[in-house]
Amino acid sequence: MLELERINSFYGKAHILSDLSLKVERGEVVALLGRNGAGKTTTMKSIIQLVRPRTGRVLFQGRDLVGMPAFRAAKAGVGYVPEERRIFGALTVLENLEVGRQPRRDGAPHWTVEQLFEIFPNLAERRRNQGKAMSGGEQQMLTIARTLMGNPNLLLLDEPSEGIAPVIVEQMAATILKLKAEGLTVMISEQNLHFARAVADRAIIIEGGEVKFDGSFTQLEASPEIRDAYLAV
Repeated sequence: MLELERINSFYGKAHILSDLSLKVERGEVVALLGRNGAGKTTTMKSIIQLVRPRTGRVLFQGRDLVGMPAFRAAKAGVGYVPEERRIFGALTVLENLEVGRQPRRDGAPHWTVEQLFEIFPNLAERRRNQGKAMSGGEQQMLTIARTLMGNPNLLLLDEPSEGIAPVIVEQMAATILKLKAEGLTVMISEQNLHFARAVADRAIIIEGGEVKFDGSFTQLEASPEIRDAYLAV
């Protein structure tokens, strides 16, 4: 589904990702782990082309996304849920969902508003409410639902458990597992190892913009030196 080949991404002169390479298989949930500043968000923005790698390739279903506008990457089937949510506060839940609507695409689950309301019952109850009137956790759900209205082949979730109540974190984990059951390919950026372990098939740890570990959570649990070196605060 996705392959990053030796990408190098910068903010100005700051070299953030250094020859970073990774793969995500179709139908897989992969957790991108690392401390603050490790390069997780930059990796996701480099995939969707909000940050354009200076060198390397971002192959999505065999097509190189590097250099195309971000909206074309989204039209190609990449859905991105940013950490800062970015809902339209003056629009209702229904209007926010309509903004994200894209045509059905081959190889991707097709989502309707009612299907999303089944997954996110909080949104169903607030369908006429403005986005700015909702809690942080509900706004996070709305951002994910709006992205799913684009019927993506690949969903990028940046820090989905960050700053929301524990009960909403549990709902978020259940939602990701439902998405996986529908066959959606998901990459999540996380610092919460417990949350990542609950939803993901595989862990990729990055530090200093480089991959330091790529394997199962069983392998990670058997390597305390890796956890201590790259995940401990």
